[in-house]
Amino acid sequence: MVSQSQRFLKEGAEVIINGRTQKSLDEAITELRKAVAGANVSGIAADFSKVEEVNKLISQLPPIDILINNAGIFEPKAFTDIPDEDWFRFLEVNVMSGVRLSRHVFPKMLEKNWGRIIFISSESAVFIPEEMIHYGMTKTAQLAIARGLAQLTKDSNVTVNSILPGPTRSKGVGTFIDDLARTENKSVDDVEKDFFTTMRPTSLIQRFASVEEIADTVVYFSSPLAAATNGASIRVDGGLIKSIL
Repeated sequence: MVSQSQRFLKEGAEVIINGRTQKSLDEAITELRKAVAGANVSGIAADFSKVEEVNKLISQLPPIDILINNAGIFEPKAFTDIPDEDWFRFLEVNVMSGVRLSRHVFPKMLEKNWGRIIFISSESAVFIPEEMIHYGMTKTAQLAIARGLAQLTKDSNVTVNSILPGPTRSKGVGTFIDDLARTENKSVDDVEKDFFTTMRPTSLIQRFASVEEIADTVVYFSSPLAAATNGASIRVDGGLIKSIL
């Protein structure tokens, strides 16, 4: 969240961020203001697993030109161990968060005849991970929603696209890798190497992407420079997906 927001702030955008708690939100805002002089950033706390908090967030939003649907959770778990509750929880956070926010801002973007909606999906939408089938399901659903919404923008200056990051060293992934290294008594570099050798062997870069690399892509496709890209699924997957299209 911070790296992406920082990129937008450096481009002069006014940024509104979300965090599950006021504490995490305040920490992120402080970090952004230190990183970018004169940063015009604020935040609204809301847990996207709770519809009442999402609705409260929506009621506080000013007019939005660019919406980045970035809320998401993941958890490695064997398919037979995933209870119904987890399927619905992943759907609620990963999919319905973007549906609810897009439903609010989309009509106003069309009325203004300018806007950008981006769903942060994943290479897991196409390359479904065996260890996180429920997560992959939600990422595929995002592609369908984004494409369908894009079809409603015909003959306007509003675009809706999906970004498909590959394995990325986000805060959550970094913590997971660090914990795994301690558990297996290995270095973080060795754990990363083993991950790409055994779990993601088709990756061409054979490393985790940085959050900054993903953020740069998001900012570009949010800009007027990407006006001709609409309804697309844009890969930032390090070459992991082998299909040409």
